[in-house]
Amino acid sequence: MRVSEYMGEPQSPHESVLLAEVLGALAPLDGAVVIDGTFGAGGYSRALLDAGASVVGIDRDPSVAPFADALAAQFPGRFRFFAGEFSALEDAAEGAAVDGVVLDIGVSSMQLDLAERGFSFMRSGPLDMRMSGEGESAADLVNGLSEAELANLIFAYGEERASRRIAKTIVAARSETEISDTLELARIIEKTVGRKPGGPHPATRTFQALRIAVNREFDQLVEALFAAERLLPEGGRLAVVTFHSLEDRIVKRFFDETKTAGPQSRHLPQAAQAQPRWSPVRKAARAGAAEMARNPRARSATLRSAIRTSMAARPVLSSGLGVPGFTRGAA
Repeated sequence: MRVSEYMGEPQSPHESVLLAEVLGALAPLDGAVVIDGTFGAGGYSRALLDAGASVVGIDRDPSVAPFADALAAQFPGRFRFFAGEFSALEDAAEGAAVDGVVLDIGVSSMQLDLAERGFSFMRSGPLDMRMSGEGESAADLVNGLSEAELANLIFAYGEERASRRIAKTIVAARSETEISDTLELARIIEKTVGRKPGGPHPATRTFQALRIAVNREFDQLVEALFAAERLLPEGGRLAVVTFHSLEDRIVKRFFDETKTAGPQSRHLPQAAQAQPRWSPVRKAARAGAAEMARNPRARSATLRSAIRTSMAARPVLSSGLGVPGFTRGAA
């Protein structure tokens, strides 16, 4: 698994990763209409606008409003912002024809920089992690889930081998006082797991798991992928940047329809392979040495992209995509 070693370290200003590769995957851009489903600080949107495209930006984080307002003022009539989840591509399109969609999955460096958002284990702040500022927070999960549920969550969404030890220590600590601070949780995890010199912070995987759960990131990703399939016409382009192997696996299998077709009985005539919904599917792109040196966040980034065919869109189906499972109440 390629969990970013830098997800807890502030990166400022925010720099969009694999920018040239994303623009290439969505080309031609002059006159195109592109939805930037994960607007953030607007890095992709600005580059798309500079290349001649019209852009609809989507984000559920209210803190991005100044970036969206700036682009709307600079590119009147060519940029529009939609406040909402990135799975709401069709709502954001408002019936307009769309030529491309780009998704940059995960937490942005500007969110990490704000201690009060609770994403970073490198700064003291409320244990929040809600991108929209609404709903259940990371503190609610840390203090409310049972030991078994916590262990299962940390293992499923963070692939943390020490999940049971971490969950046990968290439950013991919260029995004395509620855990509400990011550094407090990070110290509990570090004390439990230890820290190897030069290695990633031992809280990396646990914080990742909590963030994914709080923001329903896997559900959002699956819903957004199938929304793009419904929305884009033949020749439409989809580009998705992920930052760890769990997300990348979902995107890779989404483009490989043999993974979502379901098993066929060997006792029945084999159904003919349907024409693909996405073709060609480009080889995964990753950052080169120069970009990684300039922007450490790019080290764990993977871009997958493809072009839409004329085949009818599939119903939303997560089976076969390798979506990690976590169910409350499971022992």
